[in-house]
Amino acid sequence: MRPLVNNTNFFIAFMLFCWYKKEALCADGRLVIIQRRVMGLPKVAYFSMEIALDQSLSTYSGGLGFLAGSHMLSAGYLQLPMVGVTMLWSYGYYNQRINEEGNVDVAYIRKHYDYLQDVDAQVTVDIFGEKVIVKAFRVDPELFGSCPVYLLTTDVDGNSDWARSISHKLYDGNEKIRIAQETVLGVGGIRLLQAIKYDFECVHMNEGHALPAAFELLQQNGGDLEKTKRQVVFTTHTPVAAGNEVHWVDTLMDGGFFAGCSRERAVELGGEHFSLTVAALRMSRIANAVSQLHGLVSNKMWNWVEGRCPIRAITNAVNLHYWQDERIKNAKTLQDLLDAKVEMKKEVFSYIANTTGKRFDPNVLTITWARRFADYKRAWLIFMDMDRILKLLNANKVQLIFAGKFHPDDAMGREMFNNILHKSYNIKNVAVLAGYELELSGKLKRATDVWLNTPIRPLEASGTSGMSANANGALHLSIFDGWTVEGTFPGINGYTVEYPGLDDDIPWEERHWKDHDCIMDIIENQIIPTYYDNKMEWARMMRQAVRTSEAYFNSDRMVIEYFNRIYKPIAHENPKEGGLNTNAQDMTVDPSQKEEPNMDAWTYSNIK
Repeated sequence: MRPLVNNTNFFIAFMLFCWYKKEALCADGRLVIIQRRVMGLPKVAYFSMEIALDQSLSTYSGGLGFLAGSHMLSAGYLQLPMVGVTMLWSYGYYNQRINEEGNVDVAYIRKHYDYLQDVDAQVTVDIFGEKVIVKAFRVDPELFGSCPVYLLTTDVDGNSDWARSISHKLYDGNEKIRIAQETVLGVGGIRLLQAIKYDFECVHMNEGHALPAAFELLQQNGGDLEKTKRQVVFTTHTPVAAGNEVHWVDTLMDGGFFAGCSRERAVELGGEHFSLTVAALRMSRIANAVSQLHGLVSNKMWNWVEGRCPIRAITNAVNLHYWQDERIKNAKTLQDLLDAKVEMKKEVFSYIANTTGKRFDPNVLTITWARRFADYKRAWLIFMDMDRILKLLNANKVQLIFAGKFHPDDAMGREMFNNILHKSYNIKNVAVLAGYELELSGKLKRATDVWLNTPIRPLEASGTSGMSANANGALHLSIFDGWTVEGTFPGINGYTVEYPGLDDDIPWEERHWKDHDCIMDIIENQIIPTYYDNKMEWARMMRQAVRTSEAYFNSDRMVIEYFNRIYKPIAHENPKEGGLNTNAQDMTVDPSQKEEPNMDAWTYSNIK
């Protein structure tokens, strides 16, 4: 497939076909609603530790929340039977700012909201020997255009100070608080939905944080695991060890994590050194990875787990109604695209000047790296050879923008951010921005020409920031990992880092240099000449990038695929009944079919 799509004529024909099919399937401006049979769809409860619906609602930290927000927005837009369940964090994740010494600071500021609907229901959950009151607020679907979303909080009168602190900070670094947060989300969430009489048929655990929901259902089902599995699906988001939580089983027992299930049953499902991911795979009917490559990685990574469910692959996507600028969406000609990009750059560069004192030129190639400051994402990669990048910066050939958040307890992430921040003080054409939230993310995707993605392969399960950057006319320059394998075609709609001998097993230091050198070669020999010397070719690539996101990497497609391949099969004995008709191929799959690929048969050449 990869050599075929490198043929420009084939690619353009293929993308135009997707574009035509999308238009053909539109009804009343809504994607793929023609002939849908809503009565045949299960009612879904989507559990996620974070959901990003709007900048004003600080219930997210980064990519996982952005993805969950797109899921909720598309479910609302398509009017699908779904509710979201998450936490109402009193202090959000954290506020990021640059202090007087020129270093990054972490600040916690209490949030107040007057637009959330008070749900007239509360439940109690036993957590570390306390009966903790859990109250909920509701996001009206009309407010942001999402499906209904319920926000759980323990920061209420009647709870102890410790119990109130459970819902203070997203991803609290204290282990007991973290376990308590997950217990509130899962156990409290199930009980709350039952208290308000939301008759869900399917519980979607978006990562292992929501695993207590499965244990609550197991307890309510009298220990019947098969019955419980028919109600539960699970999404695994990362092969990175830190993203697959492990705790001692006795600590979880004390915390009420297992909702009254026995220690023996817990060990049977997740081990003494209890793995949330392993237990989730054993307690779900179907699981999914978040890109096609991640599906291969996950099946190999978790192949040893006895009794696990099948792991399918549904590639992540972004909500274009939220992320795409109207000027890009409505551009009729290549020149319209170029003009819109310059206009958007001017707007955002004014913000950058006010924030950092750096004045950027809208006519200079702008490259942005913006995401979580996790070490494996390698924000520092482009600076490995300082002389090489300085030549481009000093010659006004390139402008660099960096933004993103590290976990507040991650000393390495903080140091990485400060190192790049300090470089920016002394280097021309480099800006580092604090406060990476939804609005800043949107600004940067509109203002950039090239969206840089530098993870260590294969640790990037999917990634979504490049999708929304594509939707705004930015080209993706990425390591060949995650969604890039499916959506970025060199010289057509972006650039990928591929070279002879590409191998996940080479030593990391050697890989860092190989990846760095390949990125710089692409910037120097392909991107810069095209951007400055062949504007119409650059605009054609912009148009293909936009069409790529619109045709496939939009969350309307993703949510429909979840209903057809994940939610509906567990709710209907006959998966051919009900479902969303896309007038394309039937995406439903018998859940008894494991869809597990033969990993030994897959190599880089096969994927490429």
